[in-house]
Amino acid sequence: MKPIETNDQFTSAISGGKPAVVKFYTTWCPDCVRLNMFIDDIIRDYGQYDWFEIDRDQFPGLGEKYQVLGIPSLLVFQNGEKIAHLHSANAKTPEEVRAFLQSLPV
Repeated sequence: MKPIETNDQFTSAISGGKPAVVKFYTTWCPDCVRLNMFIDDIIRDYGQYDWFEIDRDQFPGLGEKYQVLGIPSLLVFQNGEKIAHLHSANAKTPEEVRAFLQSLPV
């Protein structure tokens, strides 16, 4: 996953025609650590997406704008629009993340 460290990087990441998955996380979140333990295999299997991560604590305005109420959350963007959102409660296992990605029309 490519880290997003500025608002401009975020805008660039979500603006492309290729769908982008953005993981919102924090450094203190145990569920984020658990997600990190299995996400690399999923990234390899879903190369049709660009993958990014952003620390919600460093960008609270973006978290609010995109309704990231729990972490980790996976948001999918294409052409600058949010097209899907996997909330933290449903992002705890590899099976849940894969089912979410498989359900997307991308």
